[in-house]
Amino acid sequence: MTAALVAGLVAGYGIAVPVGAVGTYLVSLTARTSLRTGVCAALGVAAADGLYALLATAGGAAVATALRPVLTPLRWASALVLLTLATVGAVSAVRRYRAHRLSVLGDRSAPPPPSPVRAFLSLLGITLLNPTTVVYFAALVLGNGAADAVRPLEQGLFVLAAFAASASWQLLLAGSGALLGRALTGHRGRLATALVSSGVMTVLAVRMLL
Repeated sequence: MTAALVAGLVAGYGIAVPVGAVGTYLVSLTARTSLRTGVCAALGVAAADGLYALLATAGGAAVATALRPVLTPLRWASALVLLTLATVGAVSAVRRYRAHRLSVLGDRSAPPPPSPVRAFLSLLGITLLNPTTVVYFAALVLGNGAADAVRPLEQGLFVLAAFAASASWQLLLAGSGALLGRALTGHRGRLATALVSSGVMTVLAVRMLL
């Protein structure tokens, strides 16, 4: 059981630590909203990782094989979502900045921030669009032996450990976003961070397509 726990922790950190488009968006979202919203968004990402870990331990090679034919369409869908988020974020930031400069509408022109529940569901959906995660977990499970040879208790420990590892890292990113939001409270700072975040997400989306 200890081996399953350690394997789950290593697997969870292995898939979560590389900061990609989802991590960048998580930091930006928390900086623009609140720590509570960021925590819920972080748990949405971790829930998706935990779900894919569960699918991998339950289905193993069968799940990975079934997903391979749809990897390309899902990759395009994921890239489209990221490009949309990048565009909306950049346009909204520029509009808020211009409204403040003109002193006409000020921040009232900004769209209302997402609720914690909406943030959780949004990040859960975005992360679920990355099916390569289940292939990653399936490869780890199969690399340690046949999936059907692993006992249910060990499978459960593996999944819980993977979820806990992913959640701890995503919460760290959310906390970083909260600190960033406090440090860059000015309108120019928020504009800069929003544009940088949108740029990073755009580059990662294009790399995903290529």
